[in-house]
This record gives sequence, C-alpha cells and structure tokens, in this order.
Amino acid sequence: MFDAALLVLRVVVGLLFIGHGAQKLFGWFGGGGLKGTAHFMESLGLTPGRYWAVLAGLSEFVGGLLMLTGLLNPIGPLAILGAMIMATVKAHWGKPIWSSSGGAELPVVYGAIAVALLLTGYGRYSLDNLLNISLPSWVVLAGFLVIILLLVLATVPGVSRSAKYSTS
Repeated sequence: MFDAALLVLRVVVGLLFIGHGAQKLFGWFGGGGLKGTAHFMESLGLTPGRYWAVLAGLSEFVGGLLMLTGLLNPIGPLAILGAMIMATVKAHWGKPIWSSSGGAELPVVYGAIAVALLLTGYGRYSLDNLLNISLPSWVVLAGFLVIILLLVLATVPGVSRSAKYSTS
C-alpha cells in the first residue's frame, strides 16, 4: 500500500506541476506564457523577468514530469521545492498563511510533499525502480546549494537587477 500511496501522490502532484510549468512556459491552461510570466516576475523584483520565468517554468514542468514518471529522485522534488520556496518568499511572504488571504498555504503544502518524496524516494512503481537508478546522496546537497544560491540572487537587493535585460 505504501508504494501505491506514493504513486498516487506522484501522479497528482506531478500532473499539477506539469500544468503549472506549462502555464508559465507555453501559456497553456490560462497561463501567461513566458511574456506574461516575465512581467509578473519583474513585478516581484525578479529581473531579468524572462530568466526567472524560464527558470520557474522549467522547475515546475520538468520537476513535475520527473515526479510523475518516478525518474531521477531527488531532482524532481528538489526542483519543485525550489520553486515553492521562491514562491513563498517572493509572492506570499508577509501575508497570512491561508491562500484565501494571498498566503503561502499551497506552496508550503507542495513543498512538504516534495520533501516527503525526496526522503522516501518514488517507491516501487517508478522508473527509478524499473531501471535500477539511484542517484548519489551528494545530489541532495548540490540541489540545496543551488536553491540557496537562487534564493540569494532573488532576495539580495541589487543582485538580480539589471535594466539591460529588462523584458520591457
């Protein structure tokens, strides 16, 4: 039952994140595409907006695809976790926790799911298991270092700002 539960979690969350990423990258499912997402990123102080839009879209789309298929754990959960940490810090910080108030309720839940899958692995019903793939544990450390670096770039005043690369 444990492996079946992991499969259900991976399929639902993976499909949702493929959709989230497709909204950002391609404008599917009512999304803004790269142009609209880039403008939104710049409204959050993330410049150049197109860079952050591509990064967010790829993190969600590829992370969701890896979760859905159960391939290359922990890369998928790390990609999702990074996107959710960034969303929490840049879009929801300082608001009440509940999503009805613009808070980080959903990014926190998605982040917790990503951490749970990172810790448990994808389970028996996964491509990792089928192909006997097991990435080394240093990948988790490297992933966290990348997340921290991107968070610093996104939050330290002046680091990510460059009028030269503006989407306007």
